[in-house]
Amino acid sequence: MKFPRLFQPRNPLFWLMLVINGLSPLLAWVVRNRPLNGWGMAIVATFATGNAVVGLWLVWRLMREPTETASDRVQHR
Repeated sequence: MKFPRLFQPRNPLFWLMLVINGLSPLLAWVVRNRPLNGWGMAIVATFATGNAVVGLWLVWRLMREPTETASDRVQHR
């Protein structure tokens, strides 16, 4: 697995991964700056855990898929 495979702007999974991983700082900000009761903390913690799992899964999928090169696009036509 190579990290350059993560950069796939033509793949919708790439953009979904960016959005999902972009939610992490927002969740951290909510936990640090907003007073939450027990239920609120449980909901945010569950969402943060799910966010991390989905983000890792998307990264794993993107790194497993081969990137499409210009020669591949020409061959498919």
